[in-house]
Amino acid sequence: MDITGILIGILILICCFFIYSTWDTMHRRHKLPPGPTPLPLIGTLLHIKYGELVSSLMKLWKQYGPVYTLYFGSRPVVVICGYEAVKEALVEKAEEFGARGPLHHIEKFTQGYGLSLSNGERWRIIRTFTLKTLKSFGVGNKTIEGKIQEEALCLVEEFNVELDPDDLLMISFSNVLCSIIFGDRFDYEDEKFIKLLDIVRESFSVASSTWGQLHSILPTLMEYIPGPHHKTTLLSEQLAANIFEKVKSSQETLDPSISRHFIDSFLIKMEQEKDNPNTEFTIRNLLVTAHNLFIAGIETVTTTFRYSLLIMLKYPEIQAKLHDEIDQVIGRGRLPKFDDRLHMPFTQAVLSEVQRFSDVSPLNVPHMMTKDTEFRGYVIPKGMEIYPLLCTVHHDPTHFTTPFKFNPNHFLDDSGKFRKNNALMAFSAGKRACPGESLARMELFIFFTTILQKFTLTSQTEFTESEIAPQMAGFINTPPHYELSFIPREP
Repeated sequence: MDITGILIGILILICCFFIYSTWDTMHRRHKLPPGPTPLPLIGTLLHIKYGELVSSLMKLWKQYGPVYTLYFGSRPVVVICGYEAVKEALVEKAEEFGARGPLHHIEKFTQGYGLSLSNGERWRIIRTFTLKTLKSFGVGNKTIEGKIQEEALCLVEEFNVELDPDDLLMISFSNVLCSIIFGDRFDYEDEKFIKLLDIVRESFSVASSTWGQLHSILPTLMEYIPGPHHKTTLLSEQLAANIFEKVKSSQETLDPSISRHFIDSFLIKMEQEKDNPNTEFTIRNLLVTAHNLFIAGIETVTTTFRYSLLIMLKYPEIQAKLHDEIDQVIGRGRLPKFDDRLHMPFTQAVLSEVQRFSDVSPLNVPHMMTKDTEFRGYVIPKGMEIYPLLCTVHHDPTHFTTPFKFNPNHFLDDSGKFRKNNALMAFSAGKRACPGESLARMELFIFFTTILQKFTLTSQTEFTESEIAPQMAGFINTPPHYELSFIPREP
């Protein structure tokens, strides 16, 4: 070996030692939680099995306990597991753990704007406005119930052959949200609308792929590596462009005294604050906020509902029991109402268990520390990324007797009454809980009971427990594609 090669080898060893020493010093200085030993450049990437991000993190939970540290490259992150630890962080220390961490695959688009990924005063202003506006359009009360009932009826009219329900479900749930954001619902055959939903579906697919996961874990490196992970920015811009067309149309017909939908309300607020140089009510915040609502409010609720139908196919005895409860409480002569759930403990239990079992957002969305905070004997510094794993909450054996099996008894007491279980965090918890939670719960109940009121669900395929179980592969758990038949129930 020549002298140049020797010198390069020595230089590499020195760099590796320097990087490791820096990590080790930082780790001890901040009293970070324990975790696997990081390697230079790649951190603890070798502890994450290819294509099995979620299951790898759950295995580390068993090894290191409810709080541990990982290194995504040179970037340390703290992972929080299990109901008690996640509740303590997100609820009891909501202010300290209340900032939003980065989602690298979409940051080029959001740039700190909008609702989901903003922080500080901007986030407080946009969130307060969004919650107030959603409430004014009926989210959380009976005003929106009629639109959900109408859409559920439109959906069941399409169920006349054996089919894969994915597209129809996505269109139906999207229409509810579109009526709030845009003031319109769309025809099931509207090509432009279908293309819009394809953008949403592809965005989630890319983000949850192995490429997307690597982009989140090693963002700096992946910026220089070509691949499909770069497409997320383009997809988001395409979605925003479609939203902007609706914004321009609303601007042309805007009446400041009447708000027809969310975009109108935002535009009216923009007009009211046009002389405020520090206003957060800008076109950019409007587009990103509407984008956030659209993305968050469609894919997750649609995926959860797809799981609910799949589970009905797997467990016909559960479906039969639901039919009996629907017949007793609602009957066949009227549409289901959200208040009916108060008299339907088994239906409530099944839907709650669907949300727990499907675990659609297993990783949650990253949080970030707002200040240096002592947590369970460790000091987590300001700015540290936090991953409160919802999958570990939903599979916590101290709160669910059969954590990896579908079991409605998790939400029923000994007398068969519905029992709330606080370890269900399908919409996260604390300051960053999903603002559309009440809408999603109403949608799931009304769509589910309307379909079962009218149909018996069957399939030529017999599913095993492993086939219906969440795959635990990426950021979004999705069920396998399946076809089912909707058999009209006898009067």
